[in-house]
Amino acid sequence: MDTPRRVEHQQTDRGYVPVYATGTVEQPWASYSKTDHEVWDTLYRRQRELLPAYACQEFLDGVERFGLGDGGIPRFDDLNKVLGKATGWQLVAVEGLLPDEVFFDHLANRRFPVSWWIRKPDQLDYLSEPDLFHDLFGHVPLLLNPVFADYMQAYGKGGMKAHAIGPEALMNLTRLYWYTVEFGLIRTDKGLRIYGAGIVSSKGESIYSIDSPAPNRIGFDLERVMNTKYRIDTYQQTYFVIDNFEQLFEATGPDFTPIYARLAQGTPVAAAQILPTDKVYHRGTREGFASGGDN
Repeated sequence: MDTPRRVEHQQTDRGYVPVYATGTVEQPWASYSKTDHEVWDTLYRRQRELLPAYACQEFLDGVERFGLGDGGIPRFDDLNKVLGKATGWQLVAVEGLLPDEVFFDHLANRRFPVSWWIRKPDQLDYLSEPDLFHDLFGHVPLLLNPVFADYMQAYGKGGMKAHAIGPEALMNLTRLYWYTVEFGLIRTDKGLRIYGAGIVSSKGESIYSIDSPAPNRIGFDLERVMNTKYRIDTYQQTYFVIDNFEQLFEATGPDFTPIYARLAQGTPVAAAQILPTDKVYHRGTREGFASGGDN
């Protein structure tokens, strides 16, 4: 079997240009090098030592149930046996970032795309697109949680509707994914904890999101989140905090069509902005914030 492509963004004089893959592939287990396995082990050990003090218990429980560890890159087939039995989800290997409509279709059918390739040793601290470690370690443990698993499927179904409505609706929904699935915080009896995959797979942002005085930490409100811009080039300037995963799932229940219409009449909120109606857990000092560049 030929090794699948490693589809990565392209560096140009205008920055990184996204390059998309489309289909699914078999995880090319035999093609992983010793270095690939060492990169997984290094990243895993670093996060496993750090996260008990920062991540929510549901995420940590998922890591344990899967038996993730520093024994090299896991086999997707082994994980699918656990995942399918628990919540009916399956991992599918992909070559890189997927177009929106393809990604939504996978989620709507309880399939989670995982890039088959892992970052290089000189990319341990930053990578411009999702790789195997981000996709697998960051996202998949919470798919063992039934409520979060249902939220992800509902999001996929909503994404297919938003894609049909138009680009503004799609951006609103993308912001919801960004501020929950990727960079969400949750209240617990131990204080604020991480559940977002973009944070739990990053040593630096794991610490920053909880300990730094710079960012805002604001209570989750669906329309507020969907109307808030975000940055892709820095740690987040605002984190939204949910009370529990049931809150997330219930938020996806209503038809978003009238929400998209309302938001289209207003002005998006800057990433660092606090509104008078916000439930503020922490008003950030804004130290080190870059100006402009919000999406």
